Amino acid sequence: MRIRVLKHELNESIQHVNKAISSRTTIPILTGIKIEVNYQGMTLTASDTDISIQAFIPVEDSEKQIVQVERPGSVVLPAKFFVEIIKKLPSSEIEMEVQEGFQTRITSGSTDIQMVGMDPEEYPVLPSIEENEVISIPGELLKNMIKQTTFSISTHETSPILTGILWDIQGNEFKLVATDRHRLASRTAQIDNADDVRVSNVVISGKTLNELSKIVPDQNTIVDIVVADNQVLFKIDRVLFYTRILDGTYPDTSRIIPTNYKSELIIDTKQLSESIDRAYLLSREEKSNIVRLQTFDNGTIEISSSSTELGKVVEQLEVAQYTGDPLRISFNSKYMLDVLKVVESEQLHIGFTGAMSPMIVKPMDDSQSLYLILPYRTTN
Repeated sequence: MRIRVLKHELNESIQHVNKAISSRTTIPILTGIKIEVNYQGMTLTASDTDISIQAFIPVEDSEKQIVQVERPGSVVLPAKFFVEIIKKLPSSEIEMEVQEGFQTRITSGSTDIQMVGMDPEEYPVLPSIEENEVISIPGELLKNMIKQTTFSISTHETSPILTGILWDIQGNEFKLVATDRHRLASRTAQIDNADDVRVSNVVISGKTLNELSKIVPDQNTIVDIVVADNQVLFKIDRVLFYTRILDGTYPDTSRIIPTNYKSELIIDTKQLSESIDRAYLLSREEKSNIVRLQTFDNGTIEISSSSTELGKVVEQLEVAQYTGDPLRISFNSKYMLDVLKVVESEQLHIGFTGAMSPMIVKPMDDSQSLYLILPYRTTN
C-alpha cells in the first residue's frame, strides 16, 4: 500500500473512528485502526465489539483530489500513537507506505515516522446488515432527542438495560425513553417516510448515543437508521456507525406516568432554574441534593435547602398559575437541574400527584417532551 492523502480529511476521519477505540479491550488487534485502500479511496475502521465505526475518504470530492493511490493495500495501525501523530504532522499532505511485515512509513514535510503495523486479516469483520427498512431523521433532531433523554439513564451496571435508551417507532411517531428508576425522560417526534416501520424494545447504550451525537454534524444532515436483529446501523454522510442492541426487556414505564394531578403550577423556567441552582449549592454539601418546594395561597412557592454545617437557603418565587391542593414536597435538585438544562421553553408546567408520588415536568411550548422525578421522603 502506498498513498498520498490530505491531512485535514484523514485527521477528521480518524477522529470519527477513534470514538470506537476502547482502552479496556483484551483483543490486541482492536487497539488499532484498520486502513484499507483501493482505487476508489480509503476506508478507516475501529471497533470495541459493542460499537464499530467506519469512515470513507473518497479519491475526489467536489473535483478536489483528496487521495492519490499508487498501490492499494491494507494495514492496522496502533490507534493511540496514530491518532496523535497525524494531528501533529507539519504538512497539509501525508504520504503513507506499508512495507514488509506491515512496517508503515509515514512522511509529512521533513518528518519521517516508522510505525509497527498489524495484520489486517486478523481484524474482525463488521456485522452484515440487510437494509430492508431504513428510517431517515434530520441529524439536528436526533442530537436534540439524545441530549434531552440521555441524562436520565442509569450509571449502575447492575441493571444493564437501564444504561440504555429505549427506542420506539410506530408509524411516523418516534419516541426515546430513559429512566434510572428515580427519574424518567421521554421525547417524541414526528418523522416522515416511516409509515410501515415498527420498532419496539430496541435499547441502545446511552454512552454510545452520546458518541454518535458527536459525529452527527450540526448542519442539516439526514441520518439513515437501519435496525437489524441485534445491531443498529447509523449512516451519516460517509460514516457508518454500528452499535449492539442491549439484551433484556425494558420496563414498562407508561404505568408510572400520571395523567391527572392534585396540584399544578406554571412557572418561569429561568427563574426556577436559578433558584434551584442556589439551593443546590447547600444541599450538595449534605451529599443528599435534597431541596424542598412548598406552595402558598398567595400565588408563590418557596424553594429551600439546608446544611447542618453551612446554614440554609430560603427563596420565594412567584408563579404564573397555581391550581389544586397545598403541597410540600422534597426532591433531588440535581435531577431537576438536569431537566432544566435541556428545556428550551420559557415556561414550565409541573404536575403533582401528592408529596410521595411522581412529579411531572413539561415545557409549556413543547408537548413532545416529558420528565418525571420521584420525590424524597424526609423526616420533616
